[in-house]
Amino acid sequence: MHMADALISPAVGGTMWAASAGLLGWCARKVPQTADARLVPMMGVLGAFIFAAQMINFSIPGTGSSGHLGGGMILAILLGPYAAFLVIASVLTVQALFFADGGLLALGCNVFNLGFFPAFIAYPFIYKPLVGSARKGARFWIAVMLAAVAGLQMGAFGVVMETTLSGISDLPFRTFALLMQPIHLGIGVVEGLATAAVVSFVLQARPEALTESASSASGAAGDGRRVAVGLLLAAVVVGGALSWFASTHPDGLEWSMAKVSGKEELESPEAGVHESLAHLQEKTAFLPDYGFKAAATGPAEATAAEAPARWPAMSAGTSVAGLVGGALTLLLAGLIGFALKRKGNAHA
Repeated sequence: MHMADALISPAVGGTMWAASAGLLGWCARKVPQTADARLVPMMGVLGAFIFAAQMINFSIPGTGSSGHLGGGMILAILLGPYAAFLVIASVLTVQALFFADGGLLALGCNVFNLGFFPAFIAYPFIYKPLVGSARKGARFWIAVMLAAVAGLQMGAFGVVMETTLSGISDLPFRTFALLMQPIHLGIGVVEGLATAAVVSFVLQARPEALTESASSASGAAGDGRRVAVGLLLAAVVVGGALSWFASTHPDGLEWSMAKVSGKEELESPEAGVHESLAHLQEKTAFLPDYGFKAAATGPAEATAAEAPARWPAMSAGTSVAGLVGGALTLLLAGLIGFALKRKGNAHA
């Protein structure tokens, strides 16, 4: 559900940049006040894991479409909403700058759609009231599933609204919405199952992770290290190898656009802000589309490139992109977490 710049006007893109920047500033102030200091270093680890997880597109049966995890609910449940928003913004920034996944003009929209709705709507108003004190069993799974589905539905509708308000594409509101919402319902169900599984894993190893104030038991630090190592290993395996098995079907947004316009990708305006940001992204994205940059090709190579994609796509470029992207996200989100932790200690 990473929006490209072709869907967004400068006015809408700038507005959403301002909204997301304001939320980031607010979250940066709130994290030192609300987060358990021992959980803050997990921001980098979870950021790397979400980056890798988003590389795995899974097919939606019977549709010809695919989806990937957003990760917002995993982050909100394990880190709290403020740290979660900072981490998802880190993931999306790394993806846009270095892998050309999502446009730079649309980055504010993507951060808002994938971060705000799960962290500040679905988590406090759906997940927390429903889950209560449950940490396993049917109540826990239902709360996670409903919150994940609701967060993704709101994010998908945000894409439709931002596209419609931009008015630079030929995607009619009603038709676009009637395609986007059902396909993201299926994706949301998978997201809910994955979220519950990941949170359950963390709870088994470190049950104090979801309490308001962490236990001071002597084994907490060791448990935290085991969780971090487990998630980092998962990020390496998923980004470095399992990413080869990602579905080749278009994701829910591309599928919806293709159903309406006949094209999975729309062309951006060739002048002004769109052109400038496209040139900037071309320079910063050293592994575009999660692979090595293609060399200039002749007619024969171009014909080969247009052949159906192989599955699994065993590619050194994909593996390098998964590992490098995870490391960059680990570094960025981790640095943010440690900076905020120091800020909190300085004001303590």
